[in-house]
Amino acid sequence: MTGINRRQLGMGLGAAALGAALGGRGAAAQVQASAAAATGQGADALSFPADFLWGCATAAYQIEGGVKEDGRGETNWDVFSHTPGKTTDGGTGDVACDSYHRYAEDIALLKALGVKAYRFSVAWSRIFPNGRGKPNQKGLDYYNRLIDGLLAAGIQPHMTLFHWDLPTGLKGGWQSRDTAYAFADYAGYMAGKVSDRVKHIMTVNELRCFTDLSYMTGGKAPGLKLPMGEVNQVRHHGVLAHGLGVQAIRAAAKPGTEVGLADNATIFVPAIETPEHIEATKKAMREENAMFLTAILEGRYLDSYLAAQGADAPKVKDGDMKVIGSALDFVSLNIYTPNFVRAADTPSGYEILPHLANSPRMASPWLYVGPEALYWGVRTVNDLWQPKKIYISENGCSADDPVAQDGKVYDADRVMYLRNYLTHLQRAAREGLPVKGYFLWSLMDNFEWEDGYTKLFGIHHVDFKTQKRTPKLSADWYRELVRTNRLV
Repeated sequence: MTGINRRQLGMGLGAAALGAALGGRGAAAQVQASAAAATGQGADALSFPADFLWGCATAAYQIEGGVKEDGRGETNWDVFSHTPGKTTDGGTGDVACDSYHRYAEDIALLKALGVKAYRFSVAWSRIFPNGRGKPNQKGLDYYNRLIDGLLAAGIQPHMTLFHWDLPTGLKGGWQSRDTAYAFADYAGYMAGKVSDRVKHIMTVNELRCFTDLSYMTGGKAPGLKLPMGEVNQVRHHGVLAHGLGVQAIRAAAKPGTEVGLADNATIFVPAIETPEHIEATKKAMREENAMFLTAILEGRYLDSYLAAQGADAPKVKDGDMKVIGSALDFVSLNIYTPNFVRAADTPSGYEILPHLANSPRMASPWLYVGPEALYWGVRTVNDLWQPKKIYISENGCSADDPVAQDGKVYDADRVMYLRNYLTHLQRAAREGLPVKGYFLWSLMDNFEWEDGYTKLFGIHHVDFKTQKRTPKLSADWYRELVRTNRLV
């Protein structure tokens, strides 16, 4: 205790008392951090772990273009985006960022940022134009060029196998159980071809989006609004595809390949950080994600979920849940916005508080700002299911992004968003939670699904007429964060 004055000791003890009052996992780490601060010892309080992995993320249909080149087959998004009225201003992914031809430029952007990882997705219809059958070598060649280029630049490829662009040759889409088996065949094929170089493979991206938003509310391809019983069956086929994909990848991949998924689980944040509200948050996380992440990480559907669905509950075959619950090497989370929860005297034990008309949000109407989501998403997933590793596979925001007279985009609002969210991710890392890396969405402006080109998420501006890429202020900020491995 030599060299600690009474004020410093009081600060340390006060922090310890606060940590104990908050309860739950992380209290001990908070006490340790406070003690280190009081003595002037320990790591820089703004730093991330030395081996923390910084990256950027994109998706095939949003950036590649080249939709009719080298044998690529038609997808649900080709059909949907060409259907009048389905996308803003009739935007399509026909050209997008033209990354099919300009991938080397995009690798150069990544290298200039200093990031050590890139999360991209494979267009299933480039590999199997009809979803299954004879593979298309030219499609595989493209991804081999991309992977080899990334490795030559010192950047780890993190590959997602399905990011919503479903081959139309798979009749019935996700309404058909057969699509799950076709996905497994595709996943195994890709793992066998690239796992000598790609050591992190995610099965599917955002189950809720390619099931509920595509087959229930209809805002995404194929734009259907099915009865709830059919929606639940689509959900089941989605998680079954994931589980079958995990098993196929493990059977075909080279040793050392890690397998996970990227899910946009609904994220909950305690309205107040007290034990009762924290417990309510954990309950909400488990119950509200019962049809997706909970089913995958527990290998079963919760009784409460099945009871609530009643006659509309999914039809499950023997062995399905064991497949769905196949062990994972990591869980990746796409986190943008929070839902605030309070403890309540209700059967569920919690109440989800509504977003208000004046709640802060970014350019996209759904993107409410709540930086705490990045901490609580990691913490609740860890507390509930103890995955080996957690990655943030997407986080970022849309902004208005006007181009200044000097041709730059000074997106200080995006910098504000990222800085605040990453402050809470740094808290998770500081408390010893197993978060291993972060992938910023997105490397560059791109086709934003039904919003066309009206919602921009990139840290590089893209002139879609010339395809010129220009770093925004947020790219400069992210480069400095990556360089120093600390909040800036």
